[in-house]
Amino acid sequence: MKATGIVRRIDELGRVVIPKEIRRTLRIKDGDPLEIFTDRDELMLKKYSPIATLEKFSEGTTKSLNDLSGYLAVICDTDEILYASGDGRKEFAKKQISRQLEHVMKERRSYVANLAEGGDIIPLTENSSLNVTAQIIVPIVAGGDCLGAVSLLSAEEGAKMESGSVNLCRLTADILASQFD
Repeated sequence: MKATGIVRRIDELGRVVIPKEIRRTLRIKDGDPLEIFTDRDELMLKKYSPIATLEKFSEGTTKSLNDLSGYLAVICDTDEILYASGDGRKEFAKKQISRQLEHVMKERRSYVANLAEGGDIIPLTENSSLNVTAQIIVPIVAGGDCLGAVSLLSAEEGAKMESGSVNLCRLTADILASQFD
């Protein structure tokens, strides 16, 4: 744990204000759920990720999606890449998502892009060096809230994401979302 040097008092209702600079750095927005942990005399707040609570299920789902599609499969929450399976998976392990991916999730609409057809590829992470040529991004939406996204990526020259892969990605996102309804 890193000390910030910031001290806050608890008010009469038991509230503590998290400074704006820290919220911005950690991408904590109004309404974000926080999980509370204690250890002896320490208190820790952590952004709550419903998708991360399905750890084994999400990991297995990513592997199955890769096996069925043949593409690099990725599952993320609203902050970071949780699981990736396939060629290039190490590029994404536990990295923070890009602002562009965050925007796609806010829109709550599927995004398909093929470079071969002039599409714009959205980087999943800020400093990705993987040369993606085709992608599908499907937000995971449960109860009106976007919990994350499922993505398929290809680095093959001239690759095109076909409707079968899009449907597979949508089905995966729907299955993950159904775990929270």
